[in-house]
Amino acid sequence: MSSREHQVPLPNASYVSEVKGTCSALRESQKIDVSTTAIKRLLFSPSFCSSFKRVSGYHGLNFPLNFPSVLSEVNFLSVLSLLNFGSGYRVPLHRQTGRGAWDGIRALMFGLYLSSSTGQGDLLSAKGMQTISEQQIADLMSINLYVEQPHSEIPEMSIGTIGGPLYDFVKLIATTLRETGQILEDLGDPNLGTFVVRSLRKVDAANNSADPNAGVDVILSKLVGAFPAFRDMAIIDEQPVYCFKKALFLIHAIVIRFGIRNTLPFPLPNSSQIPVFTDNVLPSILVHLGVVDLSRSTAHGLHAIFPDASDKAKVNSHLALPPPLPNSNPQTGPDSKKLFPTEGPVLNEEQAYILRAAALDACERIVQVARTLDEDSLQADQKWIQNITLPELDLWLWAVAKDRADYRVLERFVLRDTVFF
Repeated sequence: MSSREHQVPLPNASYVSEVKGTCSALRESQKIDVSTTAIKRLLFSPSFCSSFKRVSGYHGLNFPLNFPSVLSEVNFLSVLSLLNFGSGYRVPLHRQTGRGAWDGIRALMFGLYLSSSTGQGDLLSAKGMQTISEQQIADLMSINLYVEQPHSEIPEMSIGTIGGPLYDFVKLIATTLRETGQILEDLGDPNLGTFVVRSLRKVDAANNSADPNAGVDVILSKLVGAFPAFRDMAIIDEQPVYCFKKALFLIHAIVIRFGIRNTLPFPLPNSSQIPVFTDNVLPSILVHLGVVDLSRSTAHGLHAIFPDASDKAKVNSHLALPPPLPNSNPQTGPDSKKLFPTEGPVLNEEQAYILRAAALDACERIVQVARTLDEDSLQADQKWIQNITLPELDLWLWAVAKDRADYRVLERFVLRDTVFF
């Protein structure tokens, strides 16, 4: 049984601890295995060792924009994180725009920011977020909201009617912006960045705590408590599970962007042990790499969703170095057709939360195993593995899924009608 977020109680204790604890409990109760053997196979694989340092540094948070103030940049990051969803619309987005969800949302954010800086009204303000129309969003994302339907009376003729999956996606974006803008206005905040900066200013005292995640907890509890679009949580088989992917992403994004400055504009939390930002990519890739084993998870039918995942030959090929690219590229000719991603298994909300929880806990286990490797048994060029962090692992899994051609064609599960990933 599953329940929508408004029926799920907020965590009673540390939000970070509850994220990690509930995800671990759900993975175990659903009989999803993450073995030490499978983890070590990944950590010492040619794929991991040859790409981790290079790929895990790509975070996609460098923007070709000249922000007039720190607050402007924080607001941009905050709204970007708020809208960091739409993975279930990846295939129709690629077919229509040539971009996936993340790049589509980035394009939307650039458009909103640039429109706001040219005298058209601040669309990233609390008031502006409430005025954005579906058509404005579609135009900025290069989305056609109309689909061709056969004419009811004239054979071989079709008419354009508004609808389709991308219309649903645009409506989710518009609803999220309007709802958040209204809440901000009710709170007296001119924009989301103001709310976030005010929360960051309360981090200093928490940073003196013995709990390394205390600073993250301060901001996480504020975001989740105030905005429904950050309440990424559910009840599965009478167990609460908390993921909070977008809120955690926002916190770490601020650390990435402002932590490199000589003078900090506000206190920053320690995000080195922050839970991973679990979406549909992380669990799908971890299944394909043989780390997350679904073979015993029959209660919700997860054992059958990736039928090739137990194929040892395929797992071994994914863990090996990438296959060499062909000398000639058949997609570059004038008559070539672009290869689009294929739709993965379509899941329900319960299945998606279980997989996302399993991936989050699997990443915790991967870092734990890396920390406990016998240093004396490691070669000189392997010792760095002991020091990998959760944010680095998250970035590697997310970025390597795009980095290798054979990974790009791996199926990712699909869940639509959600604003959480």
